[in-house]
Amino acid sequence: MPLDVEALLDPRHTALLVLECQEGVIGAEARLGALAEAVARHGTVAQIGRVLAAARAAGAHVFHLTVARRADGAGAAANCRLLAATRKAGGLLPGSPAQAIVAPLAPAPGEWVLTRWHGLTPFHATELDQLLRNLGVTTVVATGVSVNVGITGLVLEAVNAGYQVIVPREAVAGTPDDYVASVFAHTLALLATVVGVDQLCAAWSAART
Repeated sequence: MPLDVEALLDPRHTALLVLECQEGVIGAEARLGALAEAVARHGTVAQIGRVLAAARAAGAHVFHLTVARRADGAGAAANCRLLAATRKAGGLLPGSPAQAIVAPLAPAPGEWVLTRWHGLTPFHATELDQLLRNLGVTTVVATGVSVNVGITGLVLEAVNAGYQVIVPREAVAGTPDDYVASVFAHTLALLATVVGVDQLCAAWSAART
């Protein structure tokens, strides 16, 4: 890799972003069955859990990025097929079991939880960018779902905003598998530093010594 991963992962200037790891997205309440199945098959939650534990131990900033919808759908446009489908499916009501973060990745005290009400990506019309800058963050680590839309959009927006981006390969998921592999090969590898979870955890472990 052309970049020094350990330098990029300086926990003082790094934030772990955990995207849409919610019961109604990838858990027991999931409306997107194929995505939830891929997450279960690849053990993605466990891999994100490893990254989360390493981030906490190293003292990196942690952001849980969630989505919610009002029961009446107010404030969220259904202006594309994906948003229309999720609106029709319902769920993700604020405070509901479906909107909750899956238990293995539940936020710890002091970690950030940001919720968006519209759109497809976490930088869009939220405080995420401003909070990261105020914390002195220069590198973001993207985990969660999905490679199809959310993760790819997050990476694009983070690069546009001037951040270095690291994607731990086993800590993201999408569908189908061959499409995800193609996105990594032809898009994400051009925009982010792609690493294995083992390498990322080792880098944060080294930062503690």
